[in-house]
Amino acid sequence: MTKALKIILVSADWEKTSSLARKACQEASKEIGIELEERKEDWDFLTQHGVKDEYGGVDIPQVFVELEGGIIKHVLTRIPLTPDGKPDVEAAVKTIVEAVREGS
Repeated sequence: MTKALKIILVSADWEKTSSLARKACQEASKEIGIELEERKEDWDFLTQHGVKDEYGGVDIPQVFVELEGGIIKHVLTRIPLTPDGKPDVEAAVKTIVEAVREGS
């Protein structure tokens, strides 16, 4: 298996859900003891590695895991929602942790 090296968050101060994604990444990073790198508005990185919409645009925030060998794995674009439509940071943490463990 390929070892996960770090979690990468691409965020923007103006995007409200970036703070929720940051919180989820920080919690996941702490839980599994892996580095977190935050890139602010890194459009080149998003264009190269991120999920694109039907027009070729990219959403922000997006979460990735960097694996050995420079492999970048997309993990999350949106914070999942609870059944009542509220952001579910715990579900986001779980998704990130699982992605890191799958890569490790």
